[in-house]
Amino acid sequence: MLFSAKSLFVRYSPYKLRPLADVVRGKNVQYALNWLRTCSLKKASPLHKTVASAAANAAVANNVETADLVIKEIRVDEGPRFRYYRPGAQGRSNPQRRLLSHISVVLESVEKQEVDGGSKG
Repeated sequence: MLFSAKSLFVRYSPYKLRPLADVVRGKNVQYALNWLRTCSLKKASPLHKTVASAAANAAVANNVETADLVIKEIRVDEGPRFRYYRPGAQGRSNPQRRLLSHISVVLESVEKQEVDGGSKG
């Protein structure tokens, strides 16, 4: 079963968030949450919150534990550009752009398979 969460208008550039998303893509949710929590970068916080929100959605909807979830898809898309102007040399104005991001996470529950410790056939 699939569970999702989105964070919109995150004030970090998608080019800076995508390498962090690449690290946790396809990993176990518990591993991803621990890795993002201990990552020393401030920009890892929105990714941690979004993955934690998707895991909470899974826990509320179907009582699925975080150990049974895997990150199927994590995307960092570009949001709108925040444009503003700053003073420049000789009285001119210099245009500035601030890139915003949209983060979407899709989790998939993985069934635990019981190992048959018996006979070889």
